[in-house]
Amino acid sequence: MLTTFIQEGVDENLQELDPESVEKTLSVFELIMNGGPGAMIIIAILFVLLFVAVYIYFERIFAIKAASKIDKNFMNQIREQVASGNLQGAKILCAQNNSPVARLTAKGISRIGNPLEDINTAIENAGRLEVYKLEKNVSVLATISGAAPMIGFLGTVIGMVLAFHQLATSSGQAEMGQLAEGIYTAMTTTVAGLIVGIIAYMAYNHVVVRTDKVVHSMEASAVEFLDLLNEPS
Repeated sequence: MLTTFIQEGVDENLQELDPESVEKTLSVFELIMNGGPGAMIIIAILFVLLFVAVYIYFERIFAIKAASKIDKNFMNQIREQVASGNLQGAKILCAQNNSPVARLTAKGISRIGNPLEDINTAIENAGRLEVYKLEKNVSVLATISGAAPMIGFLGTVIGMVLAFHQLATSSGQAEMGQLAEGIYTAMTTTVAGLIVGIIAYMAYNHVVVRTDKVVHSMEASAVEFLDLLNEPS
């Protein structure tokens, strides 16, 4: 009986609660999308930047993955061809392996007969071109990671200016609900800008790490090739 009485009392209290007094929670997506027309313009720009960042990220990841593919026995095969004097066979082997390491090696093979310093310079120049190809559009990711939060802050500042302008033009008689709505609208752009900036920043760092691994592999292969040329006949 006591349990039933308590339960009935709880049910009556719940029925007496005003539905509007129940706290409403918003997801991040709802928070961004309910920011009003002013914030939606800024958010539309941020979504474009997000699309560009995601596209560049996956395009670079696939390109770097393709560039890192190389036969583990490639340098041993080059060593055999060069040692036997079959430079043409070594060039064909490089052409069959479409990778930065193979192209650097091919550049060095084409300079065999010249001083070792000239061969090293040719490989370094070719290496700079390969690194440039690997780092294509990576700077755009870095720019988006820094610009997106700033664009979000810009939307916030504009929203705050509009909110206080409304307060000023109403001779201080503006309702708190209207001011809160304006501030809420302004803050949504900050949320969107930070989300885009964080995603772009993480994508940029991952691409940089993957690129550094390929560059390290290129440098190791170049050193191995130069050591091959220094070996006694």
